[in-house]
Amino acid sequence: MIKKPFFGFGKPKLDYTGIEGLQQKEVKEIPLSGRAVLFVEAPHPTVNDLAFQVGDEVKTGQNLQLSPFSKTTFTSTVTGTITDISKKTGYLGRTFVSVGIDVSETDQWDDAFQTAMETTDLEKTGRFLNGLPGISDIDALIHPKTPLKTLVINGMDNDLLVTTQQMIVKKQAAGLKTGIDYLKKITGNPKVILVVPPGLSAEAAKSGAQVQTVIPTYPNSLPKMIMKNVLNQVVPAGMDCSSLGVGFINAEGVLALKSAFTTGKPPVAKMVTVIGKNEETQIISVRIGTPIKTVLSALKIHMDRGDRLVVGGPMTGRSIYTEEMPVLQDTDAVMVQDKDQLALNGNDPCVNCGECIRACPVGIPVNMLVRLLENSQYEEAAKEYDLLSCIECGLCSYVCEARIPVFHYIMLGKYELALMEKAEALNG
Repeated sequence: MIKKPFFGFGKPKLDYTGIEGLQQKEVKEIPLSGRAVLFVEAPHPTVNDLAFQVGDEVKTGQNLQLSPFSKTTFTSTVTGTITDISKKTGYLGRTFVSVGIDVSETDQWDDAFQTAMETTDLEKTGRFLNGLPGISDIDALIHPKTPLKTLVINGMDNDLLVTTQQMIVKKQAAGLKTGIDYLKKITGNPKVILVVPPGLSAEAAKSGAQVQTVIPTYPNSLPKMIMKNVLNQVVPAGMDCSSLGVGFINAEGVLALKSAFTTGKPPVAKMVTVIGKNEETQIISVRIGTPIKTVLSALKIHMDRGDRLVVGGPMTGRSIYTEEMPVLQDTDAVMVQDKDQLALNGNDPCVNCGECIRACPVGIPVNMLVRLLENSQYEEAAKEYDLLSCIECGLCSYVCEARIPVFHYIMLGKYELALMEKAEALNG
């Protein structure tokens, strides 16, 4: 893995992994696990007022309402019996209801999605679409009163060593074309742009979308970098791309839409790049809700005491504490780092080398920003040193000579600032 920070007089040049090395590899199917765990994000999770309970039977593709008092729904990716329900707190305070299911050997499909499609009721079908692999929030793309002007399909992966989206463009371009047609229908027929590295431009052209290539150097695939480099628009600090009329969706999300509308069944499997200890990568197809432990076992990847398990890639991935963590619909990569290859954080103060400033694609004075964040001065960090302009690429931590966890401080700072602003709004 990446062990040593870059040190020099320019920006680090980190190239994305190309698809060339994967051309001869097949996507490996991970066998159905005997247990699945579904995470349902809920702002105020409770296990007392749910619309389902332990012992209930569920079918594959069945859409379940979280509670009689909530519009939140989720789709079961397996057939089986609910065995346990609990509350979970995830990264930066995200709260979930965790639903454990003993999985049956064969799928029994629920036909509610097919029925919803026949009614052409977007609200009914939309309940299923948020659970599709690669689509975390379909509602963010659908604005009936103010439809998006542009939809960007990202055919590049957001992190290094990850090739999930590139593999889809390489092998499923024809499917993307059909998916784009459905995507246009439900989002108000915006302009569609497919962003890919130069090596995939020929395949991307088969999709029928307008193809734009970007230099495959990190972090050019991140949405706000695409906004700047491809659409010539700079997203103001603290705002998102949709505020400028632009929506983003991964190539896998488009392919999932195609599969859902052509088969009448919501897709329940996720494509994931698995990165082993020696940086060997394998693209897998795995049922959403499958514990990562099952994936590692199927690929014969052994974890020793002290090894690190990461969901995501080496720049922005998040360490997790248990192999029982399930594959979610937005899990694009799983990485295992050997304990001897870990780049550990340091305890030394900033040495003002300036590497973080040179590496930052936004030009934030990171050395000054981190001083305020270390001392919990979050409002000052936003006002004085552009905390909210950060695009969350992680380059600052990568180049830091003192090995300060700058990226983590920034993410914590944004989270705490949002909590403070929410509390102020509630208190008038």
